Amino acid sequence: MGRGLRRVMGNRERPLAAGLLLLWILALILALTGLGGVPLVDWDEGIVARVALESSQAPWPDRLWPTSWGEPYLNKPPLIHWLIAACIDLWRQLSPAAATATATATATAYTAATAGTATLPPEWLLRLGPALLSSLIVPLLGLIQWRLRPGQRGPALATAAIALTLLPLARQGHRVMLDGSQLVAIALLWWALLGSMTSWRRTLGWGALAGLAGSALLLLKAPTALPVLASALVLLALERDLRPRQWLLLALALLVGLLPGLAWHLGHWLVRGDGALQMWLGQGYARIGTAIEGHRDGPLSAVLEMVEGGWPWLPLWPFGLALAWRARSSRAGLWCLGLTLAMSLMVLPLRTQLPWYSLLLWPPFALVCGPVLAALVARPRPDRLPGAGLLVRLPRLWALIGALVVLLALLALAGVLPPLRPAAAIALVFGASLLGGGWLLTGPEQRLRRLGALVMVLGSWLALLLLLASPLWLWELRERWPVPRLAALLSSQGPAEVRLWQEQERPSLNWYAGRRLRGEDHLDLATGESILLLSLKPPQAPDLRCQALADPAPLTLYRCRRSSGPDQR
Repeated sequence: MGRGLRRVMGNRERPLAAGLLLLWILALILALTGLGGVPLVDWDEGIVARVALESSQAPWPDRLWPTSWGEPYLNKPPLIHWLIAACIDLWRQLSPAAATATATATATAYTAATAGTATLPPEWLLRLGPALLSSLIVPLLGLIQWRLRPGQRGPALATAAIALTLLPLARQGHRVMLDGSQLVAIALLWWALLGSMTSWRRTLGWGALAGLAGSALLLLKAPTALPVLASALVLLALERDLRPRQWLLLALALLVGLLPGLAWHLGHWLVRGDGALQMWLGQGYARIGTAIEGHRDGPLSAVLEMVEGGWPWLPLWPFGLALAWRARSSRAGLWCLGLTLAMSLMVLPLRTQLPWYSLLLWPPFALVCGPVLAALVARPRPDRLPGAGLLVRLPRLWALIGALVVLLALLALAGVLPPLRPAAAIALVFGASLLGGGWLLTGPEQRLRRLGALVMVLGSWLALLLLLASPLWLWELRERWPVPRLAALLSSQGPAEVRLWQEQERPSLNWYAGRRLRGEDHLDLATGESILLLSLKPPQAPDLRCQALADPAPLTLYRCRRSSGPDQR
């Protein structure tokens, strides 16, 4: 990576290459921290893990067409599942015990029979590939800023530093999901398209790289590929720097790069017919007008995610947008405004809103805020920056917020605020970085201001490191079931069929139990026939008699039998 950066930038930009490399190393440290020890959560982690496991067990070419519990998997394309499957394959080769255990599970993988948790790959292994890949967003955003503002190292490093310390990017990149890798593919596409204008000779190479990034999007979340590529090409056209011949070369190069992604979708359609369209319609464009699985929060959810996850850099955002608007006729202003608008139009209209959908907004956020942070350190002439008089007072706000956070953390450590005690050390580090960094940023010397920015960045990074090293980093929707305990209980019941009574199927429980537990609202049992049910309350149905076997709260395991006579318990 370091040699690649130097080769792309040239010798004159070695300080920038070294800075981006250092920030990427810090991102890798975050990526490798706390991957294990926290169970997989619903919904996506359990689903992606299962599909990846079955992919690792499938022979070629069956591995090309993903399955889940032996049935065609039509939710998402399989690029990240292939990556995780490759990690599982390597783990088996390096661990003979794991290879023996998973070989036993392979025989039952497609019949949903019991496969104990000892046969499952560990959580850290499943999260490793997506986390490492997601870390690339940090140097990539710095490289994009460098292309938008050639020769300005400060904004490029500031942009990468902001990306490094954003909680949503660090947290979601840790998960067994596709979203962090999707951001990397999008950033790679932007960077390559910006590079396609450097010379005639490079149009083909950079265009092919942009096409490959588009293929990655087609193999991660297919519906995002078209709007991302179209919006970037519109911005490229608005610059009016490419001649017709270059546009033709770029189109040919893009098509060549897009061939792998298009070929897979064509093959998927040939193998699975119209069901392959589910990746585009049911799980893609349908979310624009339909609230999937009851998630109806609308655009307010994405706005709240931005407000919650943008600290400490959120106050820079209005200044950055004003700066981009003032410079809208330049490449930097055009792309910062255009990317912000394009990503907002991809997220805000969705009727289905989940916390990770707003991740698309963070790369433009970092690109917009990076130049403002650099200007806050450099302090250019006031006429070069909108709101300069207000901006120079911003560090005082950071210092004030930092002092309040430090006070709350100390009170929590002293036992005055018990609910905050688990996160007190994290809050103390974060608050101290805001307090110290904000105070230094008010200094009259650039050397002190540079130190203040460094304190804020490293302090925020250390707070993230402490968070990811704890079990506090993973919180999601409706996570109220003790999944590993339930899985151990089910394992003790042998291969008997178990169903969830009047509850939705939970992929994480399926994963740890090694079997698929379907939701059941109505039972059709023959007289005398019994079944095991997991339920939040005693199952009630005509002629149904149930006996509680175990109670790993809040769920209880019941053995239920249909009887036409009196209670036969």
